[in-house]
Amino acid sequence: GGLFGGGSTGAGTKLAPAEAPQGLKLATFAGGCFWGIELAFQRVPGVVSTSVGYTQGNVPNPTYEAVCSGRTGHTEAIQCTYDEKEVSYDQLLDVFFERTDPTTLNRQGNDRGTQYRSGVYYHDDAQKAAAEKKFAEINAKLQSGEFKGAAGNKVVVELLPAGDYYIAEDYHQQYLAKGGRMGRAQSAAKGCKDPIRCYG
Repeated sequence: GGLFGGGSTGAGTKLAPAEAPQGLKLATFAGGCFWGIELAFQRVPGVVSTSVGYTQGNVPNPTYEAVCSGRTGHTEAIQCTYDEKEVSYDQLLDVFFERTDPTTLNRQGNDRGTQYRSGVYYHDDAQKAAAEKKFAEINAKLQSGEFKGAAGNKVVVELLPAGDYYIAEDYHQQYLAKGGRMGRAQSAAKGCKDPIRCYG
């Protein structure tokens, strides 16, 4: 957490609304460092907005530094608001599984720790049912060898009801689209297929 001079260290982070604006739905995922996975969802047609934040922890208003310590119980997460008429939750699950290795516990790539655990956090029974079906499909593909690039052969992503979601500090929001660590902005255009550089 010592890479950034900016960011709020005072009051901590704010709780996001538990409901989407009228006519839209919320989806919440965790898949390692939140910068890259947010950009992937920013690019999805039908996703109206995205944010990165912290969820499934036991401390209110956590800061990035506190979450990185692993002591608050939170995971780095992304939340998107989407229009079901344009994109299904099933399609969002596909984006999630394309961006993560669902077989590594508390790790994505070189990022290790409970704050990097993967999760699908459902907001209603329909999302839960869709996720359970997708988990079963991915497990079958892992067993058959059809799912490529995974370290293991079983999904270890946690599937839990969506809980309190704290919006991360401003400097993390849309971080890669704004330039990331290297100051090289990456496209958040809808449908963009450019490879995502995880840290910028």
